[in-house]
Amino acid sequence: MTVLNKILVIRLSSIGDITLTTPLVRHLATAYPDAQIDYCTKSPFVSLLVSNPRISTTYTTDHPPVGNYDLVVDLQNNFRSKAIVRSLNSVRTVRYRKENWKKWLLVHFKLDFYGFYRSVVERYGDSLPEICISPGDQQGCELYLSSEELSYAAPYFQIPQKTLALCFGAKHFTKRYPPKLFAALVSILLKNELLQIVLLGGIEDAPQATELMNSLPDTCRSRVVNLAGSCTLMQSAAILSRSDAVLCNDTGLMHIASSFGKKLFVLFGSSSQAFGFLPWNTPYELFEIEGLHCKPCSHIGRDHCPKAHFRCMNDLLPGAIAEHIHSYLKLIP
Repeated sequence: MTVLNKILVIRLSSIGDITLTTPLVRHLATAYPDAQIDYCTKSPFVSLLVSNPRISTTYTTDHPPVGNYDLVVDLQNNFRSKAIVRSLNSVRTVRYRKENWKKWLLVHFKLDFYGFYRSVVERYGDSLPEICISPGDQQGCELYLSSEELSYAAPYFQIPQKTLALCFGAKHFTKRYPPKLFAALVSILLKNELLQIVLLGGIEDAPQATELMNSLPDTCRSRVVNLAGSCTLMQSAAILSRSDAVLCNDTGLMHIASSFGKKLFVLFGSSSQAFGFLPWNTPYELFEIEGLHCKPCSHIGRDHCPKAHFRCMNDLLPGAIAEHIHSYLKLIP
């Protein structure tokens, strides 16, 4: 294999996409143990990478890398990442093939040219044929927590009880299970389990958290801890690392939780498995409504349901989901 001294990986956004690049970073570090591996992303996502021992320097679009690289791996492959690449002296540049035409045909004509399922992790690996990434590796995504972040999480786990992390948010409406249905699901779980539930999300998710909390019966509210908008991304990650299981929409926190090998209960609304964003090498159960002719309506999500019925989420029954979670929690001592 060619000797490489300096490698740059570029993925500018977002939380889930960046987390899904970490297996490739691990494979690069294994294949080229003496190489310096740098990473370039947007400023809000630096915390996902800065503690990764495989990465030497984390650059941002505000303070981009300069100089010479033996290999640049552009996993963003857009105008901005290409501009960064052009500013460098790179011996070799490889890019992630997004295959947007497949997304377009699936969304607009429901024609699936993806074939059998392949994770985005594997598709990232396709950019470097000499490095093989497959589910058979049985290693997941990687995220490294600081002692301060772990200390933040510790007080929420002092009482010996099971904890379910609930990642109820998502950037787009059609990826969010309705707060009132989440509240119904939580009520069922708390009726049958001695359980603590922790709500996790960013400041943008706080209104949904308030709606969820207000929809809960008074008897349940005291057993739900609402941290949405009050902790950092990596503090949320620390909570996920200590939780017994995670209930989530198709969102970045899902992939962060997968980094810790957590059991995931995943709700897919407008999402499609074909796009390759199922959790990577971690146990999960997927809940989605199959056979809807309008699904997927977008490859990233929409701010409203185009059909106005939102069946892809509204038809997911809280009782059925709660039963699966309850069955799993019973197995935990």
